[in-house]
Amino acid sequence: MEVIICHDPDCAGEVSAAKVAQVCKEAGPGVVLGVATGSSPLKTYQNLAQMTRSGELDLSQATAFALDEYVGLPAGHPESYHEVIRRTVTEPLGLDPARVHVPDGSLAHIATAGDRYEAAIKAAGGIDVQILGLGANGHIGFNEPTSSLSSRTRVKMLTPGTRADNARFFASVDEVPKHCITQGLGTILDARHIVLVATGTVKARAVAAMIEGPLTAMCPGSVLQMHRFATVIVDEAAAGGLALGDYYRQAYSEMPAWLQVHV
Repeated sequence: MEVIICHDPDCAGEVSAAKVAQVCKEAGPGVVLGVATGSSPLKTYQNLAQMTRSGELDLSQATAFALDEYVGLPAGHPESYHEVIRRTVTEPLGLDPARVHVPDGSLAHIATAGDRYEAAIKAAGGIDVQILGLGANGHIGFNEPTSSLSSRTRVKMLTPGTRADNARFFASVDEVPKHCITQGLGTILDARHIVLVATGTVKARAVAAMIEGPLTAMCPGSVLQMHRFATVIVDEAAAGGLALGDYYRQAYSEMPAWLQVHV
């Protein structure tokens, strides 16, 4: 796991976007992206959008798969992840909407939604770079604590804490769905590269558990310790609980050019 500590969220957005863009260019025009919602990756998307506007990055032939979706929200609901991804990813990054996929959270098809999503990812050739955020309780995607470390796309029940965190997007917590469909931890680990962004003091405890704690289902993000090419990018506030923070800063600042292409 590569750990990069930036001085603030703006820097984290720039560094994470540069990492994602590097993988995209190496993968070629048909790159397959894994995209996350939430506040953590927003600055990443903003910087990627700037790259596409300037002509530095072309994602017009890319395919994208969202991490998760609420179960039971009506089509077109502004807080459905179909709509959030459209607003924050598809349109700003110039993606072809026909190539952007979100899990099917409709009740009519929920029994087969997970298997169908797994098949779609496989048919696309797998995800080249997965963008992630991190929940305050250590979840990635909607894989709440105690999720199986080998889980695949399936329906999960959200914890009260996650629903409370997401209530800011709804009129009240009572409107936040209790269930979701999410890529599993095993699905996430299949991505060839992973770039996770976490900022703010509220994420410090989860960041420390993910990077330096034991591999445990109680902190689902800790599964990234098993990934060959996982890059974790945090700001100073989110890095506050790291015992080896100085080491990570030195390792990144003094990384020789010949090594950068291999991490």
